[in-house]
Amino acid sequence: MELNFNRMLDNKVALITGATRGIGRETAKTLASQGAKLVLTGRNFDDLESLKYELHGLHNSECLCIAYDVKDLSQIKNAFISIKKNFKKLDILVNNAGILDDALMGMINRNQIENTMEINLYSIINHMQYASRLMKPNKSGSIVNISSIIGTNGNEGQVVYGASKAGVIGATKSAAKELAAFNIRVNAVAPGFIETDMARSLPIDKYNERIESIKMKRIGLPVEVANAILFLTSDLSSYITGQTIGVDGGMLI
Repeated sequence: MELNFNRMLDNKVALITGATRGIGRETAKTLASQGAKLVLTGRNFDDLESLKYELHGLHNSECLCIAYDVKDLSQIKNAFISIKKNFKKLDILVNNAGILDDALMGMINRNQIENTMEINLYSIINHMQYASRLMKPNKSGSIVNISSIIGTNGNEGQVVYGASKAGVIGATKSAAKELAAFNIRVNAVAPGFIETDMARSLPIDKYNERIESIKMKRIGLPVEVANAILFLTSDLSSYITGQTIGVDGGMLI
């Protein structure tokens, strides 16, 4: 197979959840730079429109903005109806939307469990179901689910978050086995400590403690996660499925 390293995603349609901030935003910019047509989703329509105009100015990108809550199955269904109506297909799904709600054992309440699972895990399964229906007719597709180093290694105070992100890996592996017959690849990315609003909100002592736990002695950049996602959505990874790629700089937990 001859690979074109210039605009690797020309004419590909990519849906990115949680597209307006952090890793999702950088992923949108990275995939747009490679020629992808984007479906940008999040809860705030104005933020989505702002990103759309930014991407159009940078890369002349074609973007569809859909604001919805990933916990709402009917809204997810309507989003995929819009994608089919506007693009007739879907080539790429990046399940990025997620939350972090820390709590120590004995202090975890039911609402935290349900809310975290609904956003971090259930929504990923629901999006994969609808995406696979659009991908199967073309016998082609790539799904990338965002997990976390907490999902692979665990961490104090993050039992619920860790469980949700470990669940993402299990769902990824199972979906990969089921969808391989349709040439739909399903992989996960597990970021470590990445420069996002969440990282910047940490007290300075906690921030420095995290940096010290990283072998490369620096925080990761959202674009470094986005580049891993680009690899998994492109033909560069055409024989890779069911894998979890850590982007953590050698972080130890």
